[in-house]
Amino acid sequence: MTRNPPHLEKGAPIDGQSLLEGVSLPAAVIFEAALAHNIAWMQRFADDHGAKLAPHGKTTMTPALFRRQLDAGAWGITLAHAVQCDAAFQHGVTRLLMANQLVGAPNMAIVAGLIERGANFHCLVDSVANMEALDRFFGGRGLTLQVLVELGVPGGRCGVRNESELTTLVDAIAAAPALTLCGIEGYEGLIGGEHTVDSIRSYGRRLVATVRHLRDSGAFADRTPIITAAGSQWFDLIAETFDQADLRDHCTPVLRPGCYVVHDHRSYRDAMAEVKARHPELEGQLEPALAVFAHVQSLPEPGVAVVAMGKRDISIDPDLPMPLQRHRPGAPALPLAGCSVRKVMDQHAMMVIPEPADLRIGDIVSFGASHPCLTFDKWRQVLLVNDDLQVQEVMPTFF
Repeated sequence: MTRNPPHLEKGAPIDGQSLLEGVSLPAAVIFEAALAHNIAWMQRFADDHGAKLAPHGKTTMTPALFRRQLDAGAWGITLAHAVQCDAAFQHGVTRLLMANQLVGAPNMAIVAGLIERGANFHCLVDSVANMEALDRFFGGRGLTLQVLVELGVPGGRCGVRNESELTTLVDAIAAAPALTLCGIEGYEGLIGGEHTVDSIRSYGRRLVATVRHLRDSGAFADRTPIITAAGSQWFDLIAETFDQADLRDHCTPVLRPGCYVVHDHRSYRDAMAEVKARHPELEGQLEPALAVFAHVQSLPEPGVAVVAMGKRDISIDPDLPMPLQRHRPGAPALPLAGCSVRKVMDQHAMMVIPEPADLRIGDIVSFGASHPCLTFDKWRQVLLVNDDLQVQEVMPTFF
C-alpha cells in the first residue's frame, strides 16, 4: 500500500500543509467542501423519506468519515464482515449492521466480543444451517444475537429465494434461544434485465410485504422491526418504496448507500443523473469528492505522458482513471481537455495528450475514478484538503 512520509503521519502537524509542495505523491485526496455537501445531502434525503441512514462503511473504512456521518445524523454504520465491525467499534461506532452472513467460529468470536463490550450488532441469516451454528456458538457464550433474514432474488447473491424457505427459517429462529429476529434485509444491486427499475420497485414491495406479514404474525422480537436495503445506485427507488406511513410508525426503514460519501467521476455520476431524471424535484445532487494526485514523470514520445500512479494507487474497474486537472504550485489549475488514460500498470499510467500540450515533467495531475471502494482500499490514509489544496486532516483507513 502507498504511504506518505513521516511528517504526514497521524498525529503530526498538518494544518496548512500544501498538497502540491509538501506531500509525497501519489496521494489520495478528499475535497472538504464536496464531502460535507454529500454527507448533508444524503442525510437530508433519508430524513425526507422517513428513513434511517446506515452508510456502508466498507466503501471507505475510514473512521474519520464514519464520525462525520454519525455526527450528521446517521443511525449506524453498515459493514461487510467481522473484522470491519471490530475496527469501526474500536473507533466509536456502537450500532453495527453487518450486511452479510456471519460464518466461522473465529468471526463469531470477534462479534461475541463486540456484543460483550456493548455493541448493538445485527447480522444476516439465510439458512437454517448457519442459524443453528450461530445459536450454538452464541448460546455457549451466554449471549443473544440479533439477526435479520435476508430476502434474496433468483440469480442474485445470498438470501432465501421463496416463501417456503422464509417460513422454515423464521420458524427455526423462533425456536433458537440465542437468536432474536429483528427484521428483514435485502440487496437490490444485482437486479438487472430489460426492466430493471420496475424489477427493483417490485423487489422493494416484496420486502415491505414480508416485513408487514411477519410483524402482524408476531415473528419479530422488536415492536419496530428493521427493514433495510439500498446500495448507492438505486437508493431512490428503495426509499420511495419504504416511504409509507405504517412503515414509519411501526418499522425502522434503513437505507445503506456507501459510495455517496465521496461519489465518483463516472459510474455513480451517471447513476445520479438517472436519480435526478426520475425525481426532478430533488434539490442539488452528489458531487465527486475523491481524486488521486500524481506527478508527470516522463514525456517519452509525442502525445504520451507517463504519470507516476498505477493500479496500486487508483481503481481501474469499471473504468480507467480520468484526468481532471493539471496543477503547478503558484499557478491556477487547468482542465486537461483531450487527455485520457490508455493503460495502467502497477506504478505507471500511460496518458494520451493532445499536441501541443502544456505539460511538463514534474507537473501534477489529478485523476478521478469509478467506484471509490476500489481506490480507498489501496491506501492506509487519505488526505482531506480545502479549496486551496491545503491539507486539513490525515484520515487513516482500516482495511
